[in-house]
Amino acid sequence: RRTRYTALVLATGISVLAVLLVIGAWRNDHTIESNMGVATAEVLSAGSMRSAVSYVTPDGVTHNPELGVLYPTRLIVGQRIDVEYARDDPDLVRVAGRNASVAIIPAGSVIVVTWAIAAPLVWYLVRRERREQHEYRERRETDD
Repeated sequence: RRTRYTALVLATGISVLAVLLVIGAWRNDHTIESNMGVATAEVLSAGSMRSAVSYVTPDGVTHNPELGVLYPTRLIVGQRIDVEYARDDPDLVRVAGRNASVAIIPAGSVIVVTWAIAAPLVWYLVRRERREQHEYRERRETDD
């Protein structure tokens, strides 16, 4: 029974984290859009999960956000891209034209795969527990 609850708690936890990821992305987008600045940036490093960029704001300050740029897929080192950033927090920057909607499919995929694994496991554990209870009752009845 403990294994079944553990599987349910883990699957629920992973699902909640995936939803929170999308909510966080929407919150970041809202922050950027509430006081948006636009600049041209150079891609310093590119990866599917994190890409570093460098850009200059109108006040002449060069920014190289520590956490990289949001929505970094399909970027190439040395590429010049348009970025949108929060003027109040220039380290919060995203590739222009991209938003949190790109996070929905990966988060949804994580949820689907998680439950595709957890549901059959929980089903199997419930069946096994019922079978064991049934066998226990039969043994008690034959012993009496």
